[in-house]
Amino acid sequence: MSFRTLDASHIIGTIERLCHRIEERFPGAGLTGVGRDLFGLARECAREAERLGRPNWPVRLGVTAAILLMAAVVVAAVSGVVQRLSSPSEVAGLSDFVQGVEAGVNDVVFLAIAVYFLASIEGRLKRRAALRRIHQLRSVAHIVDMHQLTKDPEYVNDPRIDTASSPVRTMSRTELGRYLDYCSELLSLTGKVAALFVQRMDDAVVLQAVNEIEDLTTGLSGKIWQKITLLESSPRA
Repeated sequence: MSFRTLDASHIIGTIERLCHRIEERFPGAGLTGVGRDLFGLARECAREAERLGRPNWPVRLGVTAAILLMAAVVVAAVSGVVQRLSSPSEVAGLSDFVQGVEAGVNDVVFLAIAVYFLASIEGRLKRRAALRRIHQLRSVAHIVDMHQLTKDPEYVNDPRIDTASSPVRTMSRTELGRYLDYCSELLSLTGKVAALFVQRMDDAVVLQAVNEIEDLTTGLSGKIWQKITLLESSPRA
């Protein structure tokens, strides 16, 4: 077992156990559904990250064939230009010579641009797939935040602060603390799932997106722990 890389199976197993804990503590709670969604998404992300980490041979073979074909066409065109320029009877003057050289240079530049575009196809396809999954993880993080949004520790200390429009609150101090702790764990695991992609891919855009997810989950978790700290520091009734 390596302690230098994330093990997707361990992350998925941790999420599954967390789902069971939430279900046992809060049967029928919406947070249980969020945990299950994250569990399913984590399995999909693990498979996707594994796939994206492997070479896409159909794309590579297609790109290689296209590059070789274009290279052959450009070489033939440049050879024709060189042959024409080397024949005095084919070059009427300086203007024809310059036009011939320009045509050859344009062909080479076109080939270089085409090679760069084709060579980056595999990376762009993988990037698009990874960003799609990361966007889904970002949505999960915001959904977790929505579930903890109305969990106010001040209510436990003084239920009289509620108004007619306040959300229904039925949790005890202990239950609220556990609920907030579960939200924090879900956020942390969301960031870990996102990190699976940068472990298998060397892409600056994907790395930035994963860093943004980790910053988001860390920030949201920080808000939750402020509530937990306030709950634990308040005097018990």
